[in-house]
Amino acid sequence: MATDQGIREGEPKTLLEMVLARFGVDALGTHAAKKPRGGMWNRVYMAELIPNVLLVIFGTVVMWSASLTIPEASFPRHLAGIFLGLVFAIVVWRYDYSVFADKSMFLLALDVVLMLMPSIPGLGYNAMGMTGWVQIPLTGFRFQPSEIAKPVTVLLMASLTASFNGKIENIRDYLRLCGILCIPFVLILTQPDLGTGLIVLVLGASIIVCGGAKGSWVLITIGIIVVGAFAVVASSMTEGMPHILKQYQLNRLIVFVDPSVDPSGNGYNLQQAKIAVGSGGLLGKGIGHASQAGAGFLPEAHTDFVFALLAEEFGFLGSVVLLGLFGWMILATVGLALRVESPFAKLVCVGIASMWAFQLMQNVGMCIGIMPITGIPLPFISFGSSSMLAQLASAGLVQSVWLHRSKPA
Repeated sequence: MATDQGIREGEPKTLLEMVLARFGVDALGTHAAKKPRGGMWNRVYMAELIPNVLLVIFGTVVMWSASLTIPEASFPRHLAGIFLGLVFAIVVWRYDYSVFADKSMFLLALDVVLMLMPSIPGLGYNAMGMTGWVQIPLTGFRFQPSEIAKPVTVLLMASLTASFNGKIENIRDYLRLCGILCIPFVLILTQPDLGTGLIVLVLGASIIVCGGAKGSWVLITIGIIVVGAFAVVASSMTEGMPHILKQYQLNRLIVFVDPSVDPSGNGYNLQQAKIAVGSGGLLGKGIGHASQAGAGFLPEAHTDFVFALLAEEFGFLGSVVLLGLFGWMILATVGLALRVESPFAKLVCVGIASMWAFQLMQNVGMCIGIMPITGIPLPFISFGSSSMLAQLASAGLVQSVWLHRSKPA
């Protein structure tokens, strides 16, 4: 692995670097080509921190609005999640992330433990048909270990893939990486939680691809996944064949293809989400005036369908602001990956950026009908302390890469 984790000097050399510079990555951190001189502002990566903070503030406003009409959207609990997340983010930021560069076995074990915790008798808690939560004994608190497993999986796959220094030449090594990625993916499917499983699969695959996997191997793998997915769906729809997908998962796919099949049943959420998004117009109905969510027409408006709630209250312009902040944050994270020299640091940033991008695409996409409905939260916006803690810890991990960029990994 590379021993110099410093930032490269000079002007942007690639098209992507020039695009990133246009989005303010260099404008907000012109000292990126220099080692930290000390002082608070040189110890934080402002290009990622600013949009991250603004997203948390935006989410806080949205959740306060949701709490006015949705009893389950407890605003104090949302603030508590932000507080815990900030504590974890600061701890992760101060901790040297490079310590995990050679701790792949520990990270794999931690990943497995997190995925299996809900299956432990006395700990697991079932909600909405999924045993994905852990009930802390003697308290009323619950958390979702699979959310914490997301940044752990980023570190795991980055640690394993970075050892090849940007070029995976042996098919056995590629298959080994794919096999290890399948461990947390398969475990999360047993809960069953297909949404989180897809996030784990996408972030891990992004790390492997950017870590030097050959294009032909990747294309063959994609082909196998597509054929396998088709076989799973076909089997689940055929009498006498193994039904791998749960009925509700199959129904979601059916109404995604044709919402008119069951508009008052399984297609109801999708139809209501589209109505909420469309009714927001250009400027929105205003805070606390989301009629679809407020009147109870849109289920899970504070969690899975929070973008529909946001679009109804803040309109098209508010949605554009949200997407712009996410784009800024993701591009800044990719920009940091381009500038650091350590393969491990690069892949950590790639994994986190792909995690944010996929969750954004999936959550927004399902609210407007271009993606199947899954229980994937919108980072920094959706209600849920476990998700908030995991996402802020991931942001702290990006800051740790920046803070310790001059150290070897």
